[in-house]
Amino acid sequence: MAETKYETHEYDVIVIGAGGAGLRAAIEASARGVKTALVCKSLLGKAHTVMAEGGIAAALGNVYPEDNWQVHFRDTLRGGKMLNNWRMAQLHAQEAPARVLELEEWGALFDRTQDGRILQRDFGGHRYARLAHVGDRTGLEMIRTLQQHAVHKGIDVFMECTIIRLLLDGGRIAGAFGYWRESGRFVTFKAKAVVLATGGIGKIWKFTSNSWEYTGDGVTMALDAGADLIDMECYQFHPTGMVWPPSVRGILVTEGVRGDGGTLKNSFGERFMFKYIPEFFRAETAETEEEADRWYTDKKNNRRTPDLLPRDEVARAINSEVKMVRGSPHGGVFLDIASRRDADYIKRRLPSMYHQFKELADVDITKEPMEVGPTAHYMNGGVRVDADTAATAVPGLFAAGEIAGGLHGANRLGGNSLSDLVVFGRRAGLYAAEYAQNLKGTLTVDAGWVEALAQEALEPFQRTGGENPYAIHRDLQETMQSLVGIIRTEGELKKALEELATLKERARRVRVDGNRQYNPSWHLTLDLHSLLTVSEVVTLAALERKESRGGHTRDDYPKPDPEWGRVNIAVRRRHGDITLTPDPLPEMPDELKKLLEER
Repeated sequence: MAETKYETHEYDVIVIGAGGAGLRAAIEASARGVKTALVCKSLLGKAHTVMAEGGIAAALGNVYPEDNWQVHFRDTLRGGKMLNNWRMAQLHAQEAPARVLELEEWGALFDRTQDGRILQRDFGGHRYARLAHVGDRTGLEMIRTLQQHAVHKGIDVFMECTIIRLLLDGGRIAGAFGYWRESGRFVTFKAKAVVLATGGIGKIWKFTSNSWEYTGDGVTMALDAGADLIDMECYQFHPTGMVWPPSVRGILVTEGVRGDGGTLKNSFGERFMFKYIPEFFRAETAETEEEADRWYTDKKNNRRTPDLLPRDEVARAINSEVKMVRGSPHGGVFLDIASRRDADYIKRRLPSMYHQFKELADVDITKEPMEVGPTAHYMNGGVRVDADTAATAVPGLFAAGEIAGGLHGANRLGGNSLSDLVVFGRRAGLYAAEYAQNLKGTLTVDAGWVEALAQEALEPFQRTGGENPYAIHRDLQETMQSLVGIIRTEGELKKALEELATLKERARRVRVDGNRQYNPSWHLTLDLHSLLTVSEVVTLAALERKESRGGHTRDDYPKPDPEWGRVNIAVRRRHGDITLTPDPLPEMPDELKKLLEER
């Protein structure tokens, strides 16, 4: 690589993102003997993985011995409305138990059954209790375990460093270019392979469980470098986020509340979820909640309770109740566990939820219900990867975790995200290391290109007048929330595209005051490219898919269409323009098709 005037580091593999997938990828790459670095936008340990509370889905069979990878595979495909990459779902279901036991070997402290095995809880869409957990702080325990293991292995970590562009040499990866958030100084990383583990895109919506880092950086960098995206229209709105007070709206309320017995009720005190399962309307005539649950369980083969249907179905039901003026005072519904479990049980099983509501909303969940509603939560789609290797269409570029599409199809089951991180994080690190070891020749990048990227990033400081980046981000979130939210229509999607075009023009005129040292206004300005890009991609894909499936609901096409169920909408950038094509799903082997025919 040609020398640049900026700080430069050289590695075989760099991993961008230090959540569960990034940490596991870095651990694996390092274990394979290649020089590895971990680069994160925030502080180590601040990854969004810590927000995953309920558990890790893996067919360990500790609570239900009849559980196995085949049932987990079937649940994942059904939950994803058959839009999943079957091979990814197969590998995930088969390898998740080993990855959970590996975490235990490395020091993770899971809750236990009476006989000392890892305890597993119920979650939506899973036929059996399958989620290994640590109270309602499972993601935090995963990050603690992986982080300590990575540091113990001596992996180099670069914190508070934002990567803004992948560097290429003749179409293959050669490194990455970014800046230190504290000083604003630019930094170049030379690398034979890059693993993207940057998470999702939730900050394009006004109400979201996602923190400030989730601006779609990795998705946009991959797209700009030549990778494909799939299923970007199928975004998951988690059914239960906090709705009051306004300062905390969108903060996640774990599905574990419902997994441990919590029920959803409208303003009339009715358990409304039974109404959204027409073939089981008889359950409404049950005299007690226990009788209704038992009736439903018998009929649905251990799917437990209608409150634990897949997330897309519960989110739409809550949305309908609110629209029909049967919601809670602040625009949600009620989630009640106080009438179903005693205070000691709630505090032991859901300690974070107890403290979260007590401290942020002055609500004691052991005595009164919570107000909850849908919140933008998880990107089901993402960068298209090879199932076995996690490789993208760009040589040397790999992706794992939320940024990678395919596993979850049109809707992710709760708990599958954490097992996704460790299953495919490991695979991404393994094959990135293998690629780096086998790469022949030297990589070069034009130093002039790097300089041009630096000058482009500094341009907002040179303008004498212009737009405020915060105003643009606010208007973007309002547009996406109102026009590309949980329910979509053709007219609203077209209007959104018009507004996004205006926002892109405004973004070209952004002015930043002050200097480069920890300047949040400049940071957001640089994020606007990715925020606007992923917003446009989601909107275009939502307009293209003329049906309702999983996380994508069209009011003007309210039912699934078998023809659309056979294709992924692929997004590519060619010569600067975004193009969309319906690509046929990979053909599933007959032996796996037979699994889907079973009850």
